[in-house]
Amino acid sequence: MVYNGEVYNFRELRAELEALGHKFRGHSDTEVILAGFVQWGVKATATRLIGMFAIALWDQSERNLFLIRDRIGIKPIYWTYQDSRLLFASELKAFHAVEGWQPQICENALAYFFGYSCVPSPLSIYKGVHKLSPGHILKFSSDGKLSQSNYWSLSDVAQKGWDASLQHRNGVESTINALETLLKDAIKRRMVADVPLGAFLSGGIDSTLVTALMQAQSNTPVKTFTIGFSEDQFNEATHAEQVAKILGTDHISEYFSAADALELVPKLAELYDEPFADSSQLPTHLVSLITRRHVSVALSGDGGDELFAGYNRYIWFNSVWRTFGSIPRPLRSSISSLIPMLSTQQWDTLANKLPRKFQVRQFGDKLHLLASALKANSREELYIKLIQKGDMPERFIRETVSAPAFAMTGAPDTGK
Repeated sequence: MVYNGEVYNFRELRAELEALGHKFRGHSDTEVILAGFVQWGVKATATRLIGMFAIALWDQSERNLFLIRDRIGIKPIYWTYQDSRLLFASELKAFHAVEGWQPQICENALAYFFGYSCVPSPLSIYKGVHKLSPGHILKFSSDGKLSQSNYWSLSDVAQKGWDASLQHRNGVESTINALETLLKDAIKRRMVADVPLGAFLSGGIDSTLVTALMQAQSNTPVKTFTIGFSEDQFNEATHAEQVAKILGTDHISEYFSAADALELVPKLAELYDEPFADSSQLPTHLVSLITRRHVSVALSGDGGDELFAGYNRYIWFNSVWRTFGSIPRPLRSSISSLIPMLSTQQWDTLANKLPRKFQVRQFGDKLHLLASALKANSREELYIKLIQKGDMPERFIRETVSAPAFAMTGAPDTGK
């Protein structure tokens, strides 16, 4: 077995396996995972694992190879089948070590990059090279056959959660208490480490909550890290320092200039295996640089906005569809065509002439997003439009495809 990552609940799994008669020579999660595969099989073991991992497992008796990716795809697995060979790696750049490797850009992946600022699974930026989708298992049989199956589905979990909420309809207070219990447990699991541990702290709700729950479960001040910039609109250090003081963490902050950020830009292609257009990669790497001097592992609040509707588009989604869905399509099409006649900067300039109480931040960007959303013909299409950074450049796409990652993680059916 080849394994990259960490399984947070391996101690509970170890206790289960010991009760079933398994003996362990060491204390690692790797040994526990392997014993689990022997005891329960591949899919049943994968379902039990809580963590971030990429696993390659060779079944000697059946002569099958299994690739397994964690539930939400924190750890990547790239794979390709070429010249009767299955190649796989945790990093796309590893394939360059293969003799005769001559990758070609995938036009569909390029189109998704321009539309979503990233390349979604199961595509990669290279033609014929795939990312194993989150929560999936790839089986490569000795006869050369490939098959995929999922052992965990985000859309299924979301649907079950929605259905349960309709059945029980718990009050706000009990729901908050249940959420706090879940968060405490999740953070406690991730604080079990053999190396020094810390946290990224921006001062926002997500990282503050994670840090607060870490500190509440720690006997010593948690090491927290923040970067600051001289430009006020980008600087979060002051707020983070205030939060750190209230929580009582051992806080370290370091300021960077615009020149420091620009110096990092040429290195991004080496740091990331594929094109990635989110500007957060710059501050994330900078804060990682200072954090690495003090600790080996750091928790962060990334993903909170997506899970808890932190952006307006998640709140407005149903009301937007009810409003625009009732507008005749020809009229929607006309409005959609008129809006881009002015650039986002021109719309911002016009908006700034309005009284302050009517002004909206990034008005031009939001209006252009609205123009794209007006083209939607269904709730599902509207959702995709709202998370797009721009229209998909159809000239790059040779065949009609749907964004597989977003289709896989569809929203639960709320009956609306």
